[in-house]
Amino acid sequence: MKNQKFMWLMSLMLVLSVFLAACGGDKKDDASDAGKDKGKDEDKGKIEEPAKEVKQVLNLTDRSEIPSLDSSISDDQVSSIVLTNVMEGLYRLDQTSVPVPAMAESEPEISADGLTYTFKIRDALWSNGTPVTAHDFVFAWHRAINKDTASPYGPYFMEGMIKNATEIGKGTMEISDLGITAQDDKTLVIELERPVQYFLSLMAFRTFYPLNEEFVTAQGKEYATNSNAMIYNGPFVFSDWDSTGNSWKYLKNEKYWDADTVKLDEINVDVVKETSTEVQLYEKGQIDRAILTAEYAMQYADDENISNELESSVFYFKLNQERNGKATPLANVNVRKALARAFNREELADAVLANGSLPADYLVPKDLAFDAEGKDFRDHGGSYAVYNVKEAKEYWEKALKELGTDKVALELLGGDSENAKKQQEWYKSELEKNLPGLTINLKEVPFSVRLDLDNASDFDIQAAGWGADFEDPISYLELFTTKSPQNGISYSNLEYDKLIESTKTTLAQDPVKRWEAFLQAEKILLEEDAAIIPNYQRGRRALMRPTVQGLVSHKYGGDYTYKWVHIVAEEK
Repeated sequence: MKNQKFMWLMSLMLVLSVFLAACGGDKKDDASDAGKDKGKDEDKGKIEEPAKEVKQVLNLTDRSEIPSLDSSISDDQVSSIVLTNVMEGLYRLDQTSVPVPAMAESEPEISADGLTYTFKIRDALWSNGTPVTAHDFVFAWHRAINKDTASPYGPYFMEGMIKNATEIGKGTMEISDLGITAQDDKTLVIELERPVQYFLSLMAFRTFYPLNEEFVTAQGKEYATNSNAMIYNGPFVFSDWDSTGNSWKYLKNEKYWDADTVKLDEINVDVVKETSTEVQLYEKGQIDRAILTAEYAMQYADDENISNELESSVFYFKLNQERNGKATPLANVNVRKALARAFNREELADAVLANGSLPADYLVPKDLAFDAEGKDFRDHGGSYAVYNVKEAKEYWEKALKELGTDKVALELLGGDSENAKKQQEWYKSELEKNLPGLTINLKEVPFSVRLDLDNASDFDIQAAGWGADFEDPISYLELFTTKSPQNGISYSNLEYDKLIESTKTTLAQDPVKRWEAFLQAEKILLEEDAAIIPNYQRGRRALMRPTVQGLVSHKYGGDYTYKWVHIVAEEK
């Protein structure tokens, strides 16, 4: 594109030069050569005026508001995208989603037993001009594992991985005993309980970002409740956002250590929940990218500016077995097995979503994790609880007898966007049609409300989803261990727990047996227990202006990185 632009400008200059020379030759006056030369010089000066620079502004939308921008407690997709672009950890995912040193000056020194990592912190500044130091990482990690912070990821990731984290969780050690030490401002030492294959990719995850203790402490409860109550060490700073805002901005962070790479000056984002509105904004030139759903994906299927991506995000039903202290009908395994077989995932993907999503009868997604020979985890795995109305009705009849009733009502908690509502209506129709006596009551709420209800386990069925935090099956399968904070459905299977634990301990250095344990665990979760019901692996079809180049999407972590985005001139 750059070469084409250059050749176009050269051709234009050549044509203009010939045109102006011809006009000069037609003049019939007695002007001196000096006068002619002067005229040519003036014309030449006009020709050589530099072209106006392309405005480096990107206009986008999102489907949901931001629940929280506190990296210690963020646990949603929207804030993940924001934090990926305004903050930076020891590592960052590059343009090919490979973790590369970021706040780390270079690759760490790793001990022979794989348990001690020593990082050198590069010369970098927070957006307020304060240096980023090793102490900022120590403070952030201590804050994340502190129970008072209520971090959903701090204890979850650190216990069993970072030295002494498990004991800190039990209260037998102090937070200061956590295996992270700042030897000086530039030297950070991290001690592990066990070798962790995916440790460096995890260092790009938001929970492990640094935080400036002086600033966070000064802000107190106000920290991260608005864009002015934060400081940033990433490619952009955040602006024009409060905790309830439906719009926000990114501005280039001039103090970012790699600011020369960042070309965008500004990114504007508005929350738009209806695809129809988003497409209209795109067509009017008011936004640069539009995510398409269903009929719009089909309508624009042949557009030269459409892109197709397969995400690692898998969407599923969380089946809550206990609500407000009482067992729900979903505590009955036959109810769960009936629901799992009562709707056609292929119809869902092809006709309802129609955006490149794949029907999913699995939890660990395609194209995420690969063995030593490059074979996808899904090539090893099976298909579970597949669509079969006859089997579904057989399980349903058993369940009704066991429950002593001929009618069951269940609430389905879901989103309030246009696309979410369409899916939820389809689920209700299919499940009620194929399971006589079942009533599905839809509860459609904003994203932040759904997160609150999820955290309180205040639902029967929830339309939920999960995107990978790092490149490993455990990123999904550990979610439903008994003690996982993401479980939230009162599901517990000790055999399942032992299998997942073995992948972190006895099988940690045996990749073949480790994957076998994952495969066995996935079968227990989805087939034998039907604890959750996978629905689809999300695809994404989007219209994006060809003037927008360098947008990077990731299979894990934050969905997008804007660091390399730049706007080029529109071709004539």
